[in-house]
Amino acid sequence: MNDIPDADKAQMKFHISVFAKLRGYFLAGVLVTAPLSITLYLTWGLLNFIDSKVSSVIPNEYYSQTAIPGLGLLIAISFFIVMGWFAKNILGQLVIQISEYILDKMPIIRTIYAATKQVFQTIMGSQSKAFREAVMFEFPRKGIWAMGFVTGLSEGEIQRLTDDVVVNVFFPTTPNPTSGFLLFIPKKDLVVLNMTVEEAIKMIVSGGILTPPDRVETIKPLEK
Repeated sequence: MNDIPDADKAQMKFHISVFAKLRGYFLAGVLVTAPLSITLYLTWGLLNFIDSKVSSVIPNEYYSQTAIPGLGLLIAISFFIVMGWFAKNILGQLVIQISEYILDKMPIIRTIYAATKQVFQTIMGSQSKAFREAVMFEFPRKGIWAMGFVTGLSEGEIQRLTDDVVVNVFFPTTPNPTSGFLLFIPKKDLVVLNMTVEEAIKMIVSGGILTPPDRVETIKPLEK
């Protein structure tokens, strides 16, 4: 390296500097463009998926999938609003009661319907605490920590067979938080996190790359 003339050394440093800048610009471009492109792609795919499903139900003379992108989503939202309004009326409640009575007479279907209804009522209920609190606990052994979401206090046989107050905790997997495990953990073994559920989900999906800021250093008690 010492035998290389100073002019050549300066030229090499210049080339390295230019390459480093180009590399930095490239990475910055990817960081700016990739999230936006992926978001637009997924949004467009979701709209097309909903449009295709709506167009398969509504006759072509009344609705065309290629008419207005996203029109199917508006139709779907309007449909659920109308159904919700209908369910609040006396006639709608009567129809629901008759339908549930018929479903309750079907051995396998009634189990699926009851479980699905309970899950949606738990997650979407305005007073529900499901998936509204992120916690940390030692798993799979002492000294190793994992993150999960409280879905409620354990009840029935599970609570009766345990000595401590047990909490239902959903332990999601990375990078797909929709799959995971249901754990029954003593309340005293849980550490409640100050981060929101949305922040915790982002951290899980990113594999720990996206870490929310530490707003409060004190640990808050677990809500009942």
